[in-house]
Amino acid sequence: MPRGEPLRQLHDGFVPGRFVIDAYGRGGFRFAEMSHRGSILALPSGIHAWAVKSHLDFTAEAFAKVVAERQAIDVLLIGAGDAPYPPADEIRWTLRDAGIGLDVMTTGAAARTYNIMLAEGRRVAAALVAVD
Repeated sequence: MPRGEPLRQLHDGFVPGRFVIDAYGRGGFRFAEMSHRGSILALPSGIHAWAVKSHLDFTAEAFAKVVAERQAIDVLLIGAGDAPYPPADEIRWTLRDAGIGLDVMTTGAAARTYNIMLAEGRRVAAALVAVD
């Protein structure tokens, strides 16, 4: 790492800052010059480890951090794995009530769309389920 740049560290499954997703697959993601095994939430505050393993784990609690940052998010992209499994109506309504738009797609499509929207300066977040 070049001299003078801060060292990025993972703190309890969290790395602060907005980063593009460099790669996905093999059960994890690459971002911020590091790799993470498992699912992630890419939020305005940073990238968080996410305990979700599949769309079957979509609960209101799983999306609580997204709702907590609602003031800085216009749209949430959900990368639901290998198929665009939508969350239950309860979660959809919770996000809608928080003023967060929702788009569900495969993890690969969501990661690519997130990178584009982030580069455009859009107020985007992503909930990405790890895929093999």
